[in-house]
Amino acid sequence: MSEGQFEADKAIHAVSASFCPKPHAWGQYRNSEIPTYFLLADFREIGQQPPDATRFTLQLADFHKKSVSPTGKFGFHITTCHGKAAQLTDLWDDSWESLYTKQLAHTFDADKQKHPDWPEFEYRKKLVLEKCVPRLLGCLQSEGRSIKPCLVHGNIWDQNTATDMETGEPFVFDGSAFYAHNEYELGNWRSPRHRLGSKTYIRNYKRSFPASEPEDDWDSRNLLYSLRFNTCAATLIPGSNYREHVFEDVGELCSRICPDDLAAFKPEPSEDDDASTGENAEDEEEEEQEEEEEEEEEEEDGDNEKLRSDGEDSD
Repeated sequence: MSEGQFEADKAIHAVSASFCPKPHAWGQYRNSEIPTYFLLADFREIGQQPPDATRFTLQLADFHKKSVSPTGKFGFHITTCHGKAAQLTDLWDDSWESLYTKQLAHTFDADKQKHPDWPEFEYRKKLVLEKCVPRLLGCLQSEGRSIKPCLVHGNIWDQNTATDMETGEPFVFDGSAFYAHNEYELGNWRSPRHRLGSKTYIRNYKRSFPASEPEDDWDSRNLLYSLRFNTCAATLIPGSNYREHVFEDVGELCSRICPDDLAAFKPEPSEDDDASTGENAEDEEEEEQEEEEEEEEEEEDGDNEKLRSDGEDSD
């Protein structure tokens, strides 16, 4: 984790020295019973968090534009982390659709391992990977369109960006970097828990770095990108309601892209349902048997009554 952050911050600093403190070294303490690591970097005194919207988004867009992938592909040369969660970044891919599919599937799998089974959520995740990602990201690199692999910080939120108290310039730290579609960076801002989610930040960024074509898909792409951040947050923060929000978000995305598939979900009967069905069947059989016995008793009573009546008439 420390090595990944070191490499991430080093890459960001190499593109824009003022935008990220220079990292100098990382390592493990020798005499520690519990494995403990350190990261040594230049000190920057933190001021306003998050920074001014206009200056910060201008710096961020400029950083994205100036960055150049060493392979010309999407990915990174080492694993970087979102908090304590390892991201699938240590691979290279010509296709952004392909790389993001792998990364999102990796995040979805971590969620499944961490939480109780939720069949409808798993069904929606599958739709996102098989329907939404190809529809929204495939067109970015088809029909003559192309996007540049941009170095992204990878996890920008209110508490790892700030205004430098000495220079007054905005900067970022605690990187989770890799080369991605620049719009991916803004996926974490969609959440209302972040002040960076203000429309002011989004609007100012898009002025400096216009939306990719098809422009009309921008909001749906932003929703798609937010899923990685929020699913990861749900995994890292037990007891939060983030997972329920992601469930609603994947539902919203599928309703835009594949509404018929979303509506086709049919839950499989659980063991409890099977047991309940068996109990109901037994109850129905018992009721039918009781009704038959009552009918037989009524017929016998009717026959006895008829015999008594015939006997009275003969007298």
